[in-house]
Amino acid sequence: MNTVLDSIRSEALFASTLQRSQSPTPELIREVVTTTVDRLGEARCAEVVAQEFGEHPDCALGRMRWARNAVRNAFA
Repeated sequence: MNTVLDSIRSEALFASTLQRSQSPTPELIREVVTTTVDRLGEARCAEVVAQEFGEHPDCALGRMRWARNAVRNAFA
């Protein structure tokens, strides 16, 4: 796996409105990652992640764990 690409994808999924509770399919995750990067750009996705970790570190950690695992599975 490309760790830089995985990080960008994870940040994009984190920054999206998609929720773990929606039980998204790998296809939906790939689509959401692509549209979020297209809409926000890589830098803005990273900014959203940083902002959330600053404001809500307790929630952000769980969301990032989910995003990283979801990206690994969806892009495997």
